[in-house]
Amino acid sequence: MTTPRHVVFGTGAIGLATFDALRRRGETVRLVNRSGHARVPDDVDLVAGDARDPAFTTAVTAGAGVVYQTLNPPYAEWTEQFPALQAGVLAAAEANGARLVSMENVYMYGRPAGRPLTEDRAHDAHTRKGQLRGRMSRELLAAHHAGRVQVAIGRASDYFGPRGGAQSNLGDRVMPAALAGKSATVLGRLDQPHTYTYIPDIGEGLAVLGEHPDAPGEVWHLPNDPDTRTTRQLVETVYRHAGQPRARVRALPPLVLRGLAWVNPTVRELLEMQYQFEEPFIVDSSKIAGKLDVHATPLDQALADTLATYRHRPPAAVGRS
Repeated sequence: MTTPRHVVFGTGAIGLATFDALRRRGETVRLVNRSGHARVPDDVDLVAGDARDPAFTTAVTAGAGVVYQTLNPPYAEWTEQFPALQAGVLAAAEANGARLVSMENVYMYGRPAGRPLTEDRAHDAHTRKGQLRGRMSRELLAAHHAGRVQVAIGRASDYFGPRGGAQSNLGDRVMPAALAGKSATVLGRLDQPHTYTYIPDIGEGLAVLGEHPDAPGEVWHLPNDPDTRTTRQLVETVYRHAGQPRARVRALPPLVLRGLAWVNPTVRELLEMQYQFEEPFIVDSSKIAGKLDVHATPLDQALADTLATYRHRPPAAVGRS
């Protein structure tokens, strides 16, 4: 079987958004995940395997020009799983002479301390996950600067959009509630400005990083609407699009979150990240807009389009799942 030009590791919301952006360009794409199952049409090239195995990743990417790392293990397994997953994908790109586009978040920066986050910000994480992300990012850039492989890094803030589901603060806890006129529950302080990145914009940004000649060797914040709003304002916009006279939203009390952490390992891992909602958390993406001409979807449109995916969800039996 001939390997497509693009190979995407991971079929979560980000991997599939990247797939969508590449398919819009008419590119050939292979998806890779652990199970061999994903909610995609049956004719999509989908391969099962363990990305921690360099022999597998090298074989499945043979002949590819661009490899995308969008894998994201469960929070509770980050320390155990994440470095090995990245190492496997990095080894594949290096062995095959492919460009590696890696999806990251902004945890490595630590607290904003009253300033917008930019790509030249020092890694000053005070959390375990942020420190791990910083080490992994430095590993990729070191491989690039050593001439081993071309690497372009895209970083996004908390995401929302199609397929965001329960992992998105503006996903399953907000959209169905707005459509039903019920109360939504979100994490963090409601009235702090907070950057949320739209999932289709992440996919488009990663696709550009895979094709633009100026992308390698750099960190790029994926496009965010510069009109940063508070979580409450965003939820109010969702309810307005849903035709509701007023938004009904509350933040999950910190004591409840700590109580849930005793029994839920995912919630336990969320606790150390709550600093992101304690002060203005603004992620500047003017670099990718100015240098690569990649711009964010306006927030009003992005929220309306996300809500529409909840209003018109296809039957669960459609496609592979």
